[in-house]
Amino acid sequence: MDALTVERQTMLECINCHTRIPLDKRVAGCPTCGENILEARYDFHNIDVQRWLETIKRRKPTLWRYAEVLPIQDPKNIVSMWEGGTPLIKSEALAASLGLKNLYIKDERQGPTASFKDRQATVAISALKEMGVGEVVVPSTGNVAIAYGAYAARAGIKVWAFFPSLTPGDKMREAALYGAEVIKITGTYDQTKELAARFAKTKGIFLDRGIKSVAAIEAMKTMAYEIAEQLGDELEDGQRWIAPDWFLQGVSGGMGPIGVGKGFQEMKAFGLIDKMPKMGLIQSSGCAPMVEAFQRGQRIATPVENPQTIIATLATGNPGRAYELLYDYVKQYGGHFTSASDEEAFTATLIAARTDGISVEPATAVTFAGLIRMVRERVIQPDEVVVLNCSGHTMSVEKHILGDQWQHNVDLSQQNKTPSMPEEGLLSALEQVEAKVRRIVIIEDNHDAARLMKRILLARGSYEVHVANDGRQGIQLVQEVHPDMVVTDIMMPDVDGFKVIETLKADKSTADIPIVVVTAKELTVKERARLGGQIQMLLQKGSFIDDDFVETLVNQLE
Repeated sequence: MDALTVERQTMLECINCHTRIPLDKRVAGCPTCGENILEARYDFHNIDVQRWLETIKRRKPTLWRYAEVLPIQDPKNIVSMWEGGTPLIKSEALAASLGLKNLYIKDERQGPTASFKDRQATVAISALKEMGVGEVVVPSTGNVAIAYGAYAARAGIKVWAFFPSLTPGDKMREAALYGAEVIKITGTYDQTKELAARFAKTKGIFLDRGIKSVAAIEAMKTMAYEIAEQLGDELEDGQRWIAPDWFLQGVSGGMGPIGVGKGFQEMKAFGLIDKMPKMGLIQSSGCAPMVEAFQRGQRIATPVENPQTIIATLATGNPGRAYELLYDYVKQYGGHFTSASDEEAFTATLIAARTDGISVEPATAVTFAGLIRMVRERVIQPDEVVVLNCSGHTMSVEKHILGDQWQHNVDLSQQNKTPSMPEEGLLSALEQVEAKVRRIVIIEDNHDAARLMKRILLARGSYEVHVANDGRQGIQLVQEVHPDMVVTDIMMPDVDGFKVIETLKADKSTADIPIVVVTAKELTVKERARLGGQIQMLLQKGSFIDDDFVETLVNQLE
């Protein structure tokens, strides 16, 4: 990266009491008042803004092209995978259907892990590397942990990722793929954050709290810089930078739009833009503490203790100080808080996909649903320039959106039929399973997963299903009911799945019962050898079992 000489010192400022402290590994919030939102402050001396703009144009199209306003001192510590520089796509069909002339989609799906949290991860992990941090604890509802896992893998930093139980299994699995230690908490996101903090304190591991707010705010503000630059290219042939009339985003914790707002404030202070955009902030109606507080005219939100939404990434019941900052922004510069139901979000997913070819995750679908509502309520006017933050693909939610009747089947199996070949690998083991399985014992220490398996098995046929929630109880249950099949987890406390299998196989009365193993663990060669010849099927699962998983099991047994 070509350097632009700027004398500066990065300090962190508490948004509450305005205490300033240096950025280092001891940061866990304000040492004076305990506030957990800290913002970076830069002392610039005689910066030539015009020269800076010319320098930016020569740099690579990543968010690090704005390095002078990011909290990394030495470029050698930057951990990057070409994040940022995402396209600003002008909507055609959707905009026309809404009567909008200038609707733009900031396509953050193009990042390395397909969400705008890549921005936060590159800044956070780079900062941790610069501070010499080797391990970090991160509470997350999905995208943050995935992004941190990917970037931390490049930096050699270990991530402990704490997830609330409603987080989609696909997201937890992806974080684990990057090497993160995944801990699933049966509780809300706020409870997950509390447990993560206690774990970090007990183990003496760095907690991504103070640095999280810094990284989130500083990283997300680069989206504002890009939007202003891109709109200038789009609407003014690159002659100047332009702020939109509206910036829309689905919010949970609120760090993203706070960062975007800070970016526009900095640009206005530099003289790069001449106005501040209004903020459109959308929450799930099942967890909308910000919306409810705003409608009551309150600057402090009342926490939602029991979120009623299946969109886990938007299920933050207590936004804390973040809402106060967003409330102040809306009161000063204009904007609106609104909500949309899960059903409206899923409908909006279809609309975005079938009008503009944009496939998005539920948190972004809520943003599209909020856009539709704000246009219909005339909060947004037809001539206004609107930019919508679009992050994350549909991934595992397609089944909720499309239902069952989404494909047309043409059966050509009887034409030019050739002799069938035997299946190889694990599927061939299924041939050893008796076709008429009726009595099943499930051994699973995750109560939700066990209950879900039992419910779907009972719904699919006249199965007799017995459940044990630990290995010792499972062995006793199998010996008592003599099932036609045993389905067991591997990772269980005290008596694990390996011990269960070895005990059952050593007992003549249970040795011939087929066993199916389900596990989220990536088995070693030694562990696979230990299972060899003793089980009929091995299935991988995430940190929770979904309907598709059990459907696969049932279909194979029938």
